[in-house]
Amino acid sequence: MTTTVRQILDEKGDAIFAVTPEATVLEALQCMQANDIGGVLVTEGAHLRGIFTERDYARKVTLQGRTSKDLKVTEVMTANVLTISPSQTIDDVMAMMTENRIRHLPVVEKGAMVGIITIGDAVKAVIAEQQATIEHLESYISGDLST
Repeated sequence: MTTTVRQILDEKGDAIFAVTPEATVLEALQCMQANDIGGVLVTEGAHLRGIFTERDYARKVTLQGRTSKDLKVTEVMTANVLTISPSQTIDDVMAMMTENRIRHLPVVEKGAMVGIITIGDAVKAVIAEQQATIEHLESYISGDLST
């Protein structure tokens, strides 16, 4: 059985950490540090405007010699954010992340954000699926068909 995005959110929770486009990069970094996360969504009301990640910080702030204190997150965020729906599978997540070289996928259902899936969530789900397959095959080989 293939794990869906909804199943991952049911297990991990649907917490969404976000800042407004007018927040400073420093405020976004403080939110990320306080919640031990690698990226924050940039929202305006209920609308997703972008995402700001550690990668954005490294490439668009630090390497360009800019200052976090005065720089608005809207100036350095990734604006064209790919999203995924709760009904899609972990295979869809892995394919999107790999093809687009991204680590965060906001989950959107009927136009509303309902969570976020990270590369860590995806890897954890794939490992759990593989472990279930291994256990099933071991049971089959040993003749214990009750599992």
